[in-house]
This record gives sequence, structure tokens and C-alpha cells, in this order.
Amino acid sequence: MSITRQQSSQQSSQQSSQQSSPQSSQQSSPQAQPQQSSPQQSRPQAAEQVAQGASGAGKEFDRQVENLLRLGYPARAGLDEQAFAAVVTPLRSAAVAHGAALPAPDPAEGRVPFVLVVARALVPVEESMSLTVLPGRTGTGFVDRSFEPGSVARFVPAEGVDLPDGRAYLLFGVERGEEFCGAVPNTAMETVARRGRTLLTMEEGIALVTQHPGILVKNKCFSLGGSRCGDSRVPAIWISRNTPKLGWCWEGNPHTWLGMASAAHRAAE
Repeated sequence: MSITRQQSSQQSSQQSSQQSSPQSSQQSSPQAQPQQSSPQQSRPQAAEQVAQGASGAGKEFDRQVENLLRLGYPARAGLDEQAFAAVVTPLRSAAVAHGAALPAPDPAEGRVPFVLVVARALVPVEESMSLTVLPGRTGTGFVDRSFEPGSVARFVPAEGVDLPDGRAYLLFGVERGEEFCGAVPNTAMETVARRGRTLLTMEEGIALVTQHPGILVKNKCFSLGGSRCGDSRVPAIWISRNTPKLGWCWEGNPHTWLGMASAAHRAAE
């Protein structure tokens, strides 16, 4: 039921009440009206909340697509804007279906409902990282030189991290995980797994900072345990020289400024 129809129903109810006699008003049970009106009100309110959630998720998806276009992702992918849009826009229905019931984005608290992820097969990690920028800054992100040449490509999805097929997909229920700041990365990753959540990969961490730059703040940066290369290194994104930096830390070394990012699930449809 629309808001207009609700207002009309309320006005009609008020007029009927004014026309009724004082005696009938006094004889009516004070609990009768809430019992009769509550079911009628709850259904349209619930429907309205669902509609608002769907609308909000759709608008957020559109914003993320526009952001990628603005940053020049099509050119980095070797596509024109129309061809790039053809890759990502089919995901809109999934964003609405899975994201409508999730809370609105709250980067300051480290939580967002979903993120549009562009796979490295479409845009390499080094290039997508170079398109990240912190709020109010102009310096662009970079990959730390501690990654020896060719090593970024060797960081692939860790065991138990299943990525959807395709060149783009959605990541839902994303948290930067500052509760794990100061924790040993291995311990944090085990905790995330016990909760039934999934660790973020390099591409997903970059996508998170790309779409919500305000989520990366001093002392609340995050590791990306979803990408591993067979050794003890765990990728992470933190702030260096006022720009986002993709680096790595040892899996057994805690850092007070690094949490462990995670998500609820992934979907491509």
C-alpha cells in the first residue's frame, strides 16, 4: 500500500470517529482498535520497507558502476564503456535480490552491504590498485615494492575461498574487521572461518577501497587472507604517504593497526 493510500485511510478513520456518538465511543473497548488496525498497518509498512531496501540497493549498485566508469575501468580492461557496462550491469538484479535486506553502507563503522568486484582477469591488480584514492587526497594507491616481480600473480584464492565464474561479481556483508587489530593473522583467519564467513582476496580488498575509500582509516586497516601464495605472507591494505598501499605481513605477526577483512558470501546471479 502506498503512503498516499495510508494517509487516505487514516483521514477516513478520523472522520468516522468524529461522526460517531460519545456513547458508542465510550462503550468501545480501548484494545479493539489496535487489534483491528495493527495487521492492516504492518503489511504495508513491511512492504514499504522491502521496496525501500530494493530501491536503495539498486541505487547503490548504480553508484558503484558509475564510479568504475569515472575512474576509467573500461580503458584498463581494454573495453569501451558500453562493452564494460555489458559485463557488470547484469549483476544489478543480484545486488537488489541479496542486498535489499542488508543495512545501508556505513564505512565509518567498517561495514558495507555489498561491493562490485572486478576480477583480475579483466583489470590486473596493479592497475586497479593504482585507481584507489583516499577521501580528500590526490595521491593514488600503489603495490609495495616488497612484492618481488611477478609475485602478485602468484597470490591466488586461498583454500576454501571459492570465487564466482566470470569477470565481475558481488561480495555481500563486508566488514573490514577492526576487531582483529592486534590479533595474530592466523588466529583471526581461523575465527573468521569458524563464523562461517569468507576472507577477502586482493581484488576484493581493492574493490572495497575503490567503492568506499572512507573505510580505510588510520589504525583501522585490514589484511586480505583470501589471497595466498603458499608461504607465510598475508596481503594487506594500509595507508602509506597518505595513499592506499597493497603490501603484506607475516601470518604470525600481529599489528595493532591491521584487522582482518571478511564477508558473508559472493554471488554472480
